[in-house]
Amino acid sequence: MSHLISCTDGSIYAASLYAHSAWVAARAGLGVKVLHVLDPHRERAHRSDLSGAIGFDASAELTEELVALEEATARVARMKGEAILADARRQFADAGMPEVELLQRHGTLVETLEELEPAAEFVVIGKRGEHADFAKGHLGSQVERVIRASVRPVLVASRAFRAINRFLIAYDGGPSATQAVDHALANPLLGGLSCHLLRAGRIDDKARWSLAETAGRLREGGYEVTTHAVESSPEIAIAAAIKDHSIDLLVMGAYGHSPIRQFIVGSTTTAMVRTCQVPVLMFR
Repeated sequence: MSHLISCTDGSIYAASLYAHSAWVAARAGLGVKVLHVLDPHRERAHRSDLSGAIGFDASAELTEELVALEEATARVARMKGEAILADARRQFADAGMPEVELLQRHGTLVETLEELEPAAEFVVIGKRGEHADFAKGHLGSQVERVIRASVRPVLVASRAFRAINRFLIAYDGGPSATQAVDHALANPLLGGLSCHLLRAGRIDDKARWSLAETAGRLREGGYEVTTHAVESSPEIAIAAAIKDHSIDLLVMGAYGHSPIRQFIVGSTTTAMVRTCQVPVLMFR
């Protein structure tokens, strides 16, 4: 059965992550694999070369203590991971999805996804993980790496899940934005939802034609479409549209033409995903 990968670290975003994953799975007819990755760099105590710093006997004794500490740290990390996955199973069961597959792997999240995601349809991840700076509202570093590296659509879950009735496609005419439109037409995930199509930046005749042509394709595919052409920066235009039209989901390409390309690749993208109060579905 086709499936999505729900990436969890048991952070404060976990409940929302599972709810978003269950929503995608139910609408797209997918199974769920819940992934927890044990990063060996985080669970391993740092050893130092103590030769010459202290006596040999003291150095050997301290090394043994460090090895024991490393083993204990790894064991606690595994136990914590098992508890996180058990809680994920319970929350998915409560959402009506008792048959989820639990995966615990060693390595980094990006490397693990490189192995697993070619067989998946979506990757779902929380906006921030357990090590993110909530006081400063930082975007989790793992999220940025996943967005940049993933070959599958990535849904970045918002802090809390709410019913999704309206979505906004940030459209610039580029390949990744076009892929987002193609996916909306071919996949049942967004079917039946109200669609808003936004073009921001320099609005000339070509941009208007492209916007109208894309809206026509979506209408032929059964969507109710409202178009917006705004001569403003993408960051400002998207934020305003989300607020003004009560958008529940932002859909956008992870790479594209200027200024959207700069918007996604550079710091503006990070700022948008970080500050956006709705989930973001990203395509490459």
